[in-house]
Amino acid sequence: MVGILLLAVALAPLVAIILIVVARRPGLAAALNLTASIVSFAAAVPLPWLVQADPRVFWDGYIIVDALGAWVVLCAAVVYLLASIHAVGYMRLLDEPGRLPVFYALFAGFALTTLVGPMMNNAGLYWIAIELTTLVSTFLVAFERAAESIEAAWKYIIVVSGGISLALLGTILFYWAGSFVLGPTYDMTWEALRGAAPRMNHALLTLAFLLVLIGYGTKVGLAPMHTWLPDAHSEGPTPVSALLSGALLNTAMIGIIRYLAIADAAHTGPLLRLTLVALGVVSLIVAALFIVRQEGIKRLMAYSSVEHMGVIALGVGFGGPLGIAGALYHMLNHSLNKSLMFFGAGNMMRSYGTKDIADIRLVGRHFPVAGALWLAGAVAITGAPPFGLFASELTILRAGLQTSAAWASFVMAVLLIVIFIGFLNHFRLMYAEAPEQPDSVRGGLSAWCVAPMWLALLPLFALGLWWPQAVWAYFGGITHALGDGSLLAGHMP
Repeated sequence: MVGILLLAVALAPLVAIILIVVARRPGLAAALNLTASIVSFAAAVPLPWLVQADPRVFWDGYIIVDALGAWVVLCAAVVYLLASIHAVGYMRLLDEPGRLPVFYALFAGFALTTLVGPMMNNAGLYWIAIELTTLVSTFLVAFERAAESIEAAWKYIIVVSGGISLALLGTILFYWAGSFVLGPTYDMTWEALRGAAPRMNHALLTLAFLLVLIGYGTKVGLAPMHTWLPDAHSEGPTPVSALLSGALLNTAMIGIIRYLAIADAAHTGPLLRLTLVALGVVSLIVAALFIVRQEGIKRLMAYSSVEHMGVIALGVGFGGPLGIAGALYHMLNHSLNKSLMFFGAGNMMRSYGTKDIADIRLVGRHFPVAGALWLAGAVAITGAPPFGLFASELTILRAGLQTSAAWASFVMAVLLIVIFIGFLNHFRLMYAEAPEQPDSVRGGLSAWCVAPMWLALLPLFALGLWWPQAVWAYFGGITHALGDGSLLAGHMP
């Protein structure tokens, strides 16, 4: 059963790519991509519950479906579905139907890489999967062919490739460290590395992890390696921005989590977790500074992604049942919420004909339904109750207070308040301030552009009111599988 679902998750976008390339018809391309996203989502939903205590390996051990990977695949599948629905309406606004088959083929390819990345059971193959996400998504970032889009794409591939090169060096050092224990040749699976970790050279392993952390941290968008993210997220088409923020960043974060579990198994001490915590704090500081003074609507959403990746990094760095549960819950909540926010930003950007916050006014009057959904999403993305992000952020704060890095929880709380005020102040201007000159607003958002906003907000609201006990147990199983590492009492257990 798991094998069939796994094939469905991966083959659906792959088949869509082939059919889109062969047919090259805009309407059919949109339908094929949407169908692929529905199939991938339907197959991804049951995966986490089928592999809770029984990870499955396929293809001679190169593919793994464990509880952690299945959760990240589910998050990516959710965003793929929502973004595919939004793309049907949004991409028509570009008024270039001849290029739509190319877009949907690339879009399905990008989704495919984010879906298969968490399934890689070999550290080298995982690196290849992450590199493929970069190569495919670069063309999507530059798809609109504006000067800013092309510049953002170049910046994206240069900065991220530099980071991924460091991750490759770290991967090689991990293999080298393992070779002293397992011999000159061995299968570099996550389990093999964890098993050998206690006998690895600690200095070599520490250096390898720091390189991996910087490399994949660049892909995650952790500050100060985040410089590609605001440009790429803001210049690509809105469905691409949603997939970049809600799916890709989680796919890169899972690599950091898996490598951290190896470091925990080696009992290297608190340094590596404290480094991750520090990067999380720096990300929140950078996000707060840029959010407060931001002028571009999609860049505002991009810096919000830096903020929330910092929050997830803090949860993973704190570790323990609360830290891991909060981080994983935050992944899903952020995927839903950021999709909603980018959809709203794209809708308003097309309707007002501008990306500048100063030129977007009286949103609620012009767009009562879409405006209300976007405003609710803005409240949710700041971590306010009763939405899901409030529950996950509160859990991460509680996790930090139980560790020797409690100071990070206090810093996190202060910065979240600053971000709350700064972020919602922008929305106050867009909703309550009258324009200086009469504005010309293009009305009539299609149902394709509004429906995914509903589909993102409703579960986000439900997840804030109710955290099912089964999900708590599921996250507890992941924590146990990762080794229960934490900063409790200032040392690694």
